[in-house]
Amino acid sequence: MSETDEPGLTSGRLGVLSAQARELYRSVLRSQGRLCSDGNGSVDRDHLLELVDIGLLVPDTDSPDVLVAVDPEQLSARLSSMWQRKALDLLSRAVSLPADLQELAEDFRTPEQAGGTIEYVRGKVLINQRLGQLVSSCMEEMLAAQPGGPRPPEALAGVITRDLEMLRRGASIRTIYHPSTRYHTPTREYVATIAEHGGQVRTLDEPYTRLIVIDRRTAVIPVVDDLNLAAFIHDQAVISYLVEEVFERNWSRGLDFDGTRTVPPQVVSRLRQTIVDLLLKGTNHRVIARRLGISERTLARHIAEMREEYHVESLFQLGYVLAQSTHEPHESKEAFD
Repeated sequence: MSETDEPGLTSGRLGVLSAQARELYRSVLRSQGRLCSDGNGSVDRDHLLELVDIGLLVPDTDSPDVLVAVDPEQLSARLSSMWQRKALDLLSRAVSLPADLQELAEDFRTPEQAGGTIEYVRGKVLINQRLGQLVSSCMEEMLAAQPGGPRPPEALAGVITRDLEMLRRGASIRTIYHPSTRYHTPTREYVATIAEHGGQVRTLDEPYTRLIVIDRRTAVIPVVDDLNLAAFIHDQAVISYLVEEVFERNWSRGLDFDGTRTVPPQVVSRLRQTIVDLLLKGTNHRVIARRLGISERTLARHIAEMREEYHVESLFQLGYVLAQSTHEPHESKEAFD
C-alpha cells in the first residue's frame, strides 16, 4: 500500500464524516463491531465508503467479506501523525519549489528559448498568455503606453488584482493613457486604486505607439497596426531605445492623472478642438464619441458648453473662433458619464 493509499487520504474528505456515516459506525458497534460488506442492502454505500476511506472500517483478515470496526482513538493518533508528516513535506516542497525551478524559468525567458532577440507571437489569446507570464514575474518595473480610448471594464477588472500584487512586491508601474480615459468611470476607479498604492498614470493627447516594457528585459510592441501579431523584443539595445527615446519622451509630455474627476484645462481645450475638427469634416456624433472614447451624452454636453462659452450658434462659427483663439479657455464644469 502506497502513502496515498493510506486511510483518510483517498476520499478528499480530509477525515470529516457526515452524520449518517457516524450513525452507521455506531450501528456497526451495536452489531459486535462487524458488518458484512456483501448483500447488505440496508446500508447506504456512500456512507459506508466514508468509513472505509478514513479507516474506521477495515476488512477482517480472516473473512475479507466482513468489515470490522477500528478504535477511533488509535486511528486518530495514527492519522494525525501521518497527516502532519505529509503537511510538513508539502510545505517544504512549496518553499523550495521557486528555487528549484528558477534555472528553468531563466531558460524560458532567454532569447535562445524564446525564438531569438525578437519573438513574434500571433493571436490575441497567445499574446495575452505570453504577456501575462511576463507580468506575473515582474519584480522591478512595468512601463505601459496604451493609446486609444478607455479599456473595457472587464479588462480593467481582470488586471487590477495583478497590478496591485505587483505594486505590493515593490515593483513600479507607469502607464500612459489617452485623455478620454479621464471621462471613463471604470478607468478613473482603476487609476485611483493603483495611484493609492504607488502606481503612476499620465495622459497624452498626441499620437504614440503601443508599448509595454517588463523589468527593462522584454519589450512588447504590435507589428504594424495588427493587434493580432506582437513582437516580444529581448535585445537590450533596442529596449533601451524604446524606453529612453520613446516612452520617457512621451511620459515627460503627459499630464498626471490620479483618477479624480477634475480635468486639466489643456486636456479639455484639446479634446474640444478635436471634436470641432471632426464635426467640420462631417463626422457624425456616434463615430466621434467612439473615436474619442466618450459617450454621445458627454459629447453633446461638450458641444453645448463650447457654444455657450464662445457665444456662437453654429459649429462653423465655433470652429472659426477656436482657430483664432490663442488663449487657453478657463476650466468650465466638466461633463462626465
